Amino acid sequence: MALELIEVSKVVGGQPHISDVSLRLERGSINVLLGPTLAGKTSLMRLMAGLDKPTRGRLVIEGRDLTGVPVRRRNVAMVYQQFINYPTLSVYENIASPLKVAGADRPTIEREVRKAAELLRLTPMLERTPLELSGGQQQRTAIARALVKGAELVLLDEPLANLDYKLREELRAELPRIFQESGAIFVYATTEPSEALLLGGKTAALHEGRVSQFGPTAEVYRRPHDLTTARTFSDPPLNVVPVDKRDGRVRSPDGQLDFAAAQGLADLPDGAYKLGFRPHHLHVDAPHAAAVAVNATVAVSEITGSESFVHVDFGAERWVAIWHGVHELPVDSEIRVWIDPARVFVFDLNERLVVAPTRAQAA
Repeated sequence: MALELIEVSKVVGGQPHISDVSLRLERGSINVLLGPTLAGKTSLMRLMAGLDKPTRGRLVIEGRDLTGVPVRRRNVAMVYQQFINYPTLSVYENIASPLKVAGADRPTIEREVRKAAELLRLTPMLERTPLELSGGQQQRTAIARALVKGAELVLLDEPLANLDYKLREELRAELPRIFQESGAIFVYATTEPSEALLLGGKTAALHEGRVSQFGPTAEVYRRPHDLTTARTFSDPPLNVVPVDKRDGRVRSPDGQLDFAAAQGLADLPDGAYKLGFRPHHLHVDAPHAAAVAVNATVAVSEITGSESFVHVDFGAERWVAIWHGVHELPVDSEIRVWIDPARVFVFDLNERLVVAPTRAQAA
């Protein structure tokens, strides 16, 4: 079984929300919609669910054209950021509610509720009400209710966004196991590249209502087809600098960044390009010998627990470096940062990828 979106578009008030999206989502698969706020993730999910009708294009599942079929006639379940449970019902009754609505007999309800509760580690909480649960337990209850529905398609719209860090990490670790065991098509929306990598499966990188790339998550991360996808899959933001490759060397416009073109860069025709490199590949402390040093100006430093995000200005570009440990640097101070040429992505002036780091170097 597969859900196919065929050149699907949605226009609202003359403004395109979704543009020419084509995807094939297989049964038993985890499919991540990755993109910033307003990228179109929720709009695309609403089209998949049947809550909205596409302006153009078709949605097909098992050969059945679902375009325009309302949500009540589809076998779909959805879990939102805000976990929605019936506050006066027990956890057992909350999970059982779709089965009761469908007219399932008591043995079926008992079997399916117990199975979902065990899968989501809710068995000890079945007699409690949602108000007696933690946020993570309440969200697991909402997911369990979606699973017992036996839906062909389960849509999760940033379901962990409103949980605290510890609960998010707990559920992130559990969800791939839950998804694999259920057999439904799962679509999971997130703004966080790290969450996409943890869930695995396939990822669709979304930007302004368009899918810039869809494929195995690790492959999209390691080899983005274009600069838009690379930026979508980088948090903090991808560092970018225009360069010119000529006579075996790569130089930035001001000449401060200047290194010999090696490995994949050596084979490129002379001309203008853009280099992209992730924040954890921009070093403030001592790097290995192959790195290239440039001078930059500190714009701001953010301490995020065990790491510091150091924002620096290099000419007209604003870069971010992830520096392990707690570091406070004075604003406007001059520092030296290092770039490893072996870890850069190279894009042409149409922002298409022309050189990517090797698998190990892209990690």
